[in-house]
Amino acid sequence: MSYTLRFLPEVEGDLIPAHDWYEDKAVGLGAEFLRGFYAHAAALHRAPLIFPKVHQDFRRGLLRRFPYACYYRVEGNFVIVYGLFHCARDPSTVSESLGTRRER
Repeated sequence: MSYTLRFLPEVEGDLIPAHDWYEDKAVGLGAEFLRGFYAHAAALHRAPLIFPKVHQDFRRGLLRRFPYACYYRVEGNFVIVYGLFHCARDPSTVSESLGTRRER
């Protein structure tokens, strides 16, 4: 099956502060973080069902090298990314945040 990858607008709000934090730590590290995120997004696009369901219909994929998790749902032929969260966040906070995000 061929999938279409979509991102909720809130994902940008998750991504930019993480990028900026890494870039403040070392020049170029923020760009490396973005490359890691987009490589992960490409993997979701190719094979979204390989990552486990962790909360209702949400699946979670872990980024390589960086302690972030990408939460998404597969709906028909769409892979919809709902959020990118640091792995140290309280899982109940993540679940609550995911519950408030809606596709537009």
